[in-house]
Amino acid sequence: MITKDMIKHTWRAKVNFIKVNNYDELSCKAAAMICAQVVLKPNSVLGLATGSSPLGTYEKIVEKCEKGEVDFSKVSSINLDEYVGLDGSNDQSYRYFMNTNLFTKINIDVAKTNVPNGCATDLQKECEAYDALIEQSGGIDLQLLGIGLDGHIGFNEPDSYFEKATHVVELDPSTIEANARFFASEADVPRKAVTMGMGGIMSAKKVLLIANGKNKKEIIEKAFFGPITPEVPASILQLHPDLTVIYSEN
Repeated sequence: MITKDMIKHTWRAKVNFIKVNNYDELSCKAAAMICAQVVLKPNSVLGLATGSSPLGTYEKIVEKCEKGEVDFSKVSSINLDEYVGLDGSNDQSYRYFMNTNLFTKINIDVAKTNVPNGCATDLQKECEAYDALIEQSGGIDLQLLGIGLDGHIGFNEPDSYFEKATHVVELDPSTIEANARFFASEADVPRKAVTMGMGGIMSAKKVLLIANGKNKKEIIEKAFFGPITPEVPASILQLHPDLTVIYSEN
């Protein structure tokens, strides 16, 4: 457990902050960075995210793959999170999202793609197994992240400490409200999720965070230009030695 007092006077790494003009430019730059990682290391382990922010990035990756500019045949992936209670056949599950928007559209071996099992009988064992998977994979080479309006990354919600291990989390009301647009109603949004902890995220060799829209401006400023605090979970990324943030207000 990492507390606020422990990081009060901690050295901070430099954030490579890139502000772009629009979402399309953001998506192009993010896709180019991910594809460059795969070209340089064909058997890369990619940490992947879901939600609206990375959709454009995945579309650009698919285009590059279709043009033969990048080969994903040796790549493996480890996703950040999954809702508790939704299996891969549910169109609101993150496994379904990844299969639909990326995995089935590029030449990746789907057997080497990993998403937490939100329907596991023993969720604690699932969390422990997921951390073991990250370690056995040699760690994540490049981790893609979005950021919530409350500063959450993955489903690591604001708290009094940073949770290190993969864990089951009770979703914050603001997260449930934000994600309700993907469901028939807010009542249908799951209340719990399995999420990679800060240990898995921070152990990635490179981190790429993307954010789009004027509504993200305030949390971007808090996360990357304010104090490091578990009350703004993404702020811990200020300590990462290889962090790139790509942001567009439009």
